[in-house]
Amino acid sequence: MDRQEQFLEVIERDEAERRWRAVLSCSPLGEESVPLASALGRVASREVVSPVNVPGFDRSNYDGFAVRSEATHGATEHAPRFLNLTGATITPGKIPDDELALGAARSIATGGMIPRGADAVILVENCDVDGNRLRLERAVAAGHGITFTGTDITAGETVLWRGDLLTSRETGVLAAVGVTEFQVWRKVRVGIISTGDEIIAPGERMQPGSVYDSNGQILSDAVRECGGEPHFLGIVRDDLAALRSMTDEALATTDFLLLSGGTSKGRGDLCYRAVSELTDPGIVVHGVALKPGKPLCLAASQGKPIAILPGFPTSAIFTFWEFVAPLLCEMGGRRPSRHDEVNATLPARVNSETGRTEYLLVNLLPSEQGLTALPLGKGSGSVTTFSRADGFITIPRHTEILDAGSPARVKLLAEEIRPADLLVVGSHCLGLEFLLNELRVEGFSTKFFAAGSTTGLQVARRGECDLAGIHLFDAKSGTYNTPFLDDSLRLIPGYRRKQGIVFRRDDPRFRGITRETLLERLKSDPDCVMVNRNQGSGTRILIDGLLDELRPPGYSVQVTSHHAVVAAILQGRADWGVAIQSVARDARLGFLDMTDEHFDFVVPRKRLDRSAVVAFRRILEDPHIRNRLENWGFASK
Repeated sequence: MDRQEQFLEVIERDEAERRWRAVLSCSPLGEESVPLASALGRVASREVVSPVNVPGFDRSNYDGFAVRSEATHGATEHAPRFLNLTGATITPGKIPDDELALGAARSIATGGMIPRGADAVILVENCDVDGNRLRLERAVAAGHGITFTGTDITAGETVLWRGDLLTSRETGVLAAVGVTEFQVWRKVRVGIISTGDEIIAPGERMQPGSVYDSNGQILSDAVRECGGEPHFLGIVRDDLAALRSMTDEALATTDFLLLSGGTSKGRGDLCYRAVSELTDPGIVVHGVALKPGKPLCLAASQGKPIAILPGFPTSAIFTFWEFVAPLLCEMGGRRPSRHDEVNATLPARVNSETGRTEYLLVNLLPSEQGLTALPLGKGSGSVTTFSRADGFITIPRHTEILDAGSPARVKLLAEEIRPADLLVVGSHCLGLEFLLNELRVEGFSTKFFAAGSTTGLQVARRGECDLAGIHLFDAKSGTYNTPFLDDSLRLIPGYRRKQGIVFRRDDPRFRGITRETLLERLKSDPDCVMVNRNQGSGTRILIDGLLDELRPPGYSVQVTSHHAVVAAILQGRADWGVAIQSVARDARLGFLDMTDEHFDFVVPRKRLDRSAVVAFRRILEDPHIRNRLENWGFASK
């Protein structure tokens, strides 16, 4: 067996950043001139001063009549003033050729140039035309109805500042002052390499043991979000010579190099080995006391930054935003994004590994008492955890436990919290996914956390969600869900679904199996491995009731969805589990019916009148929706 070498020196986060920046120049890379048509998203490297006034002439704010204000003084309904109409209507783009005399008026369109001598415009609705005369029943003051030259922008005024990020607002202003080309900071060219024998490109045929490369896409788009220019150079297998060649190419053609995977010091971790051959200065950090992100490797060569990010997606993107993104922004002359922090409360105890600063990704659930920070626990290998999180809590390296109810300071991953129209916590079900999708079609945003029936019920009781999907059986009453409610909650009847034992059809051990003989089989066959469901889920309660005190092989392996149970059985990692019939049928697995359970929805009474909850109930009661649920095996109650 190959022994993995230890990290060079595991250091604190701030020290790692200090060492990396000490060998780099973080200044912008240089300027380039760009046409206005391609300036969106660029960063100005110099101030832009307006060469003209905006507007460039005194203009009318609306359709009406240009007048000298003194000629209107004293006009009332009972003592009107009359002015003589002269000349043709002044339309936009036409320069008046005559000065307006006292006692005269001239028709003018919105945006038309005010003639010399006029100092006000009367709205067309506020006067009457009588032949060649204008009848006025109200006076106007000087300046009424006119936008004067330079009111918006004056010639010589700075309209764009160094460091400004150009959005449609800035490009509109530049167009208004006639700018067609100007100076911006050059974009940072970032080379991106994914590594590993198991990595395949999206679109290739999936094989056992293979993993689609998500890091290449994630990092490319993250670079774009920082204003950089990504150059994805492809996937390199575990071939040191090929990786050396790709690294050399990237350093020759880009300003910044990102690699993902292979950052540890095992025999197959080639990114570290390839970069360790660089000596100018090469690696300056290898191992940071972080979770996630411990294997992070930071280096430099030819004055260009190099980062080897961990291969697991959550670790890769988290370390990107912590270390790479701020540096990318500085090199591109861009101000780093500002992310606020908010106060929240932890709903349950959290254990942390001492010796490493831990970043705990959380979702924020609003309640009457404030915000609750619900930890997301899928691990660093998850592709979705970072994308679905609202923020993270920093747990100091010497803190081992955060008790339930502890205050927490959450750093937001976005610039603001965007609460969903409908927040759902509880048991996972395909029927629920279908209903939430129908709600999204109607324009409502939704957010769902598969935390199990018990957790869903607890969160709903605390008033921290809009809806909880549950299927909890009460043995004493022989009924589902209702016995677990209190006066703060309201039950919305859902549907029935079949739960049962799921297994491979060609497995002879399950041929002719019954619920009773299954237990005997499990007791006599230690090689019959199960896959369990997560604690707190209704399915886990059903499983524990089936097994009584029996703990077959695989009992400690817990997954959080019916699909995950099916996947484990199809891949041979387990031989049986418990899932709903519709999922087993779609996967062409054997199914032994255990129970016809009730899947219902719980709503805090105070949230019953929320528009998204009302819409959800309406969708659930729709006969067409009910029919589609029936076809998928979710029967009406």
